Amino acid sequence: MTVRHEGVTLADSTGCFRVLETSHPPVFYIPRDDVRTDLLRRSPRTTWCEWKGAASFWDLATPHGVRTEVAWSYEEPSAAFAAIRGCLAFYASDDVRCSVAGDPVRPQPGEFYGGWITSEITGPFKGAPGTAGW
Repeated sequence: MTVRHEGVTLADSTGCFRVLETSHPPVFYIPRDDVRTDLLRRSPRTTWCEWKGAASFWDLATPHGVRTEVAWSYEEPSAAFAAIRGCLAFYASDDVRCSVAGDPVRPQPGEFYGGWITSEITGPFKGAPGTAGW
């Protein structure tokens, strides 16, 4: 998996954890050792997942400015998700480009979810208008 922003590699890993949830494309959690954490700053925002626990969000700070909430993590996940403790998941976007084995990622629809859609993944997916009740 790779994550790039404005020509800078933010993450490059072959040791990711792939998490699948109902009606979502996969989310890849990247071990912190494979991430440019020197460019990330903890956001004050948190959310709660009934399965994984409290999510922390991360801003990207570069010489060009701050890009808010480019990634999230579970610093103290539930026991069932202990493997992703401290790993970072990134939102794919127009300026945060992600790929899986060289296959470019399209972001999951909506602004809440962060699944990665590659050429081998088909929907429909939760996140687009009218899908909140799935």
